[in-house]
Amino acid sequence: MPKFAANLSMMYNELPFLDRFAAAAKDGFKAVEFLFPYAWPAEEIAARLQANGLELVLFNMPPGGTEAASIAQAWDSGMRGTASLPGHEAEFRQGVALALAYQQVLKSPRIHAMAGLIAADTEAMRATYMANLRWAAEAAAQQGVDVLIEPINTRDIPGFFLNRQDQAHVIVQEVGAANLKVQMDLYHCQIVEGDVAMKIRQYIPAGHVGHIQIAGVPERHEPDIGELNYPYLFKLLDEVGYTGWIGCEYRPSRGTAPGATSAGLGWLEPFLKPAG
Repeated sequence: MPKFAANLSMMYNELPFLDRFAAAAKDGFKAVEFLFPYAWPAEEIAARLQANGLELVLFNMPPGGTEAASIAQAWDSGMRGTASLPGHEAEFRQGVALALAYQQVLKSPRIHAMAGLIAADTEAMRATYMANLRWAAEAAAQQGVDVLIEPINTRDIPGFFLNRQDQAHVIVQEVGAANLKVQMDLYHCQIVEGDVAMKIRQYIPAGHVGHIQIAGVPERHEPDIGELNYPYLFKLLDEVGYTGWIGCEYRPSRGTAPGATSAGLGWLEPFLKPAG
């Protein structure tokens, strides 16, 4: 049976970030993920995880910048990762070091390195990407952590460097690090490629998918809204032997009204037993 992690950067947005942990636990989630933790002390986030009996399964390396203020500024200015950007190698390595420092406290078994936007010759970017991923995977391996790369559709992030599953898997194979894996977001996959069920059958058994995320297509709302048949895909994931977490990285269709996220969790009732 699939197991689901609430994405606290998109869900429960009617609440301040640190209050979202309790809300997710109350709704029955046992795990969470989020984008960037760097605006809060790692110890404070760890306390929220522990107090609510939650496991952290994924967070992102900085999208740019090297500390809280510059990271927020980088994201707000449109930066979407530095891993593939020539000339940003030192910034990327500082971001990896910061993410791994947070990981030591938060204990997430995986962190995501965003590729970045196309800003130079793509061959030069690919060479930079490969070198940076080798370095990051080696650094993360010392803490027993997986580094993930994620193909993202160019409608949500125009110009993103990595878009397709096959591209990501070739990169993972060429880098050759056991702890470098693909973050397979079925929402992005459907928009760019379609044929999602066959992609699941192709890539999950190979063992190089480190995490899965979901959202309804095309609006990125709850997975029971839109063109993907998620009950079918969840059964298929069981059939092919996927036992990892599935991140619920969607924007609740009810927006940020009080209780908006919880009100849209009917799709999850067969899989979760709410607490209290």
